[in-house]
Amino acid sequence: MAKRGMLFVISGPAGAGKSEIVKTVLKKHPDVRLSVSCTTRAPRPGEVDGVSYHFVDDARFDELVKEDAFYEWAHVHQNRYGTLKSVVQKELEAGRDLILEIDVQGCLQVLEQDPSAVGIFVSPPSRENLEKRLRARGTESEESIRVRLNNVAGEVATAYKYHYVIIHQDWSDVPNALDIAADEVYSIITAKRCEEKNRKGFLDALSSELRA
Repeated sequence: MAKRGMLFVISGPAGAGKSEIVKTVLKKHPDVRLSVSCTTRAPRPGEVDGVSYHFVDDARFDELVKEDAFYEWAHVHQNRYGTLKSVVQKELEAGRDLILEIDVQGCLQVLEQDPSAVGIFVSPPSRENLEKRLRARGTESEESIRVRLNNVAGEVATAYKYHYVIIHQDWSDVPNALDIAADEVYSIITAKRCEEKNRKGFLDALSSELRA
């Protein structure tokens, strides 16, 4: 039977760069997979249904909630996001290490429900940098930017509940900041894989072989 995979939950304030970090990790390391979440948010330019998110309307989301189909779900900036249990469990049972890139509220729900999940908080280096990143997106209204910035203090306060914190530096100061952050995330994944409990099967087999 395949070794059960590990669940790495990555979140942080909007604009901190977690999506870019996750994309870089997946590009460099195909041994890690991404869980695709459900959302009632409208697709942004370039996003593909079933790849970026499972885009559903409010009525369908309500049905999924009633069916207890979500691992977690939350309201975030007037929209709802959720992680389908079936998607997560299928990957983990197959022995694949899985990344969940979700909002802070959802991450805390996952960490509470699954003590084996690993929480990774992505933080911007400063408020000024975060505002610059949000404006650079070109997808946010002034009102949306204001709301998101007002929410950041509360989101950062939750970082103390995570296992690891990645500081995504300002690209102007650190040109390879994205690669550094992605490498730090993968180093966490590698370290968890090397823990004794995750090497026990190998050690048992080797010990048995050496005693033969």
